[in-house]
Amino acid sequence: MEKENTKLNSDYVECKLGDLLTIERGGSPRPIKDYITEDKNGVNWIKIGDATNSGKYILNTIQKIKPSGLKNSREVFPGDLLLSNSMSFGRPYIMGINGAIHDGWLVIRDNKHIDKNYLYHALGSPFVYNQFSKNAKGSTVRNLNIDIVSEVNIRLDSLPEQRAIAAKIEELFSDLDKGIDDLKQAKDQMVIYRQAVLKKAFEGELTKEWRENQINLLSADELLEQITEEREKHFKQQIENWKKAVKDWEKNGEKGKKPSSISKPKIIVDVKEDDIKDYEVLPNIWKWSRFGNVTYKIGDIDHKMPKTEEGGLPYLSTGNIKADGKIDFNNAKTISREDFERLALKIKPEKGDIIFPRYGTIGRNILIDFDKEFLVSYACAIIKNITKLMDPKFVLYYSLSPTIKKEIQRYTVQTTQANIGIASIELFVFPLCSKEEQHQIVKEIESRLSVCDKVEQSINDSLKKAKALRQSILKKAFEGKLLSSAEIARCKQEKDYEPAAVLLEKIKEEKKKK
Repeated sequence: MEKENTKLNSDYVECKLGDLLTIERGGSPRPIKDYITEDKNGVNWIKIGDATNSGKYILNTIQKIKPSGLKNSREVFPGDLLLSNSMSFGRPYIMGINGAIHDGWLVIRDNKHIDKNYLYHALGSPFVYNQFSKNAKGSTVRNLNIDIVSEVNIRLDSLPEQRAIAAKIEELFSDLDKGIDDLKQAKDQMVIYRQAVLKKAFEGELTKEWRENQINLLSADELLEQITEEREKHFKQQIENWKKAVKDWEKNGEKGKKPSSISKPKIIVDVKEDDIKDYEVLPNIWKWSRFGNVTYKIGDIDHKMPKTEEGGLPYLSTGNIKADGKIDFNNAKTISREDFERLALKIKPEKGDIIFPRYGTIGRNILIDFDKEFLVSYACAIIKNITKLMDPKFVLYYSLSPTIKKEIQRYTVQTTQANIGIASIELFVFPLCSKEEQHQIVKEIESRLSVCDKVEQSINDSLKKAKALRQSILKKAFEGKLLSSAEIARCKQEKDYEPAAVLLEKIKEEKKKK
């Protein structure tokens, strides 16, 4: 397809990318591990992760290969343009160094008649990307190949107009990127502010005036006595439930695993001065306690994974706990009612409890504020709140506070996957105050964080608009709507100006001779 525009101010043709440029696929010497080298004279081995933060240039690589690997790979040079051909397919990069590419890349060789920045933006434009997306092969993993890329329709402007279009895109993008950076900094400040609010809240600062106007507030010591009594009552009820479960198991011919016995509530050691030396002094009627002493229980279920049963009850893993504080039940494993009842005897998440991930993304905690039957794998701890005496939101916000982040750092075991034990979570220091003050602290926190939520939503909306604006700029650029008539006229006065149709024929002729 070749179409010349007839508008007075425009000078372009549409053609196939393969008519303009040489497109080649990368290759990998195998087995690749035999070719990886730490020799500084090795050949740069290009991977997706080697792209710069701007996403435009590749200027260095993490790995190198032996020069002998080049015969089974594809060498690339500064100015060449790379296209990823699988996964995040169709994303362009400009080479700033020499190197070699594997078969996950296509290379479009540098051409003196096409401005590389113009080509980079053209390939990233909605018009071209939509063609890539429509024609990409595969279902689960979609990919491009030389034939698909060669058949993509692309706009070709005269060389001076190419330079002018690319320069204007870069100018607009630069302004846009500055605005995006400012928005991201503002978003980072919101994170800092949230942590500052939580820090002050659990030092008693947010309720200082409120506390001074109260009379007969329960002291932390008095509340701790009530908590200890309630924990003992709860334990006795658990024992009764367990005895009943064992009888039912025996009546059923002792099928399956015997219900696990119930552990007596632990009394965690008192807080020592050394445990809180890095924290602020609490108000007089508050008290440093331990997480394990102010909850019914902190625990997890049996570590042996139950079998999957389609249509059963949800059995969550850390992967089902999302960064936005939501639980993904739709993609959760499901287990039988029998396994559910057996495992739930040890610990069962209920409304008012907290899910505390303790592997990988430690501390991405969620308050269960709904009624639903489900279990959580041993990768998470369940914090059983004593809702009669403790405000669950107070406990949740404290579990997200800077103090708990420090406690996590203190006790985390750094292995291949960072993790923290139940006993360590029980040892976390806890600033205990009356339930009345807990309620007030939650109000103070939420009044401030609600403002944060609105500001963050506004920032996120602006970031989405910025992303859309970037695509709008590219769309206009390759529809011939970005340059003004005066700018186009100046381009036509350049010494190297020639009509796009003439330029295309020149490129085709030179391509035939290669």
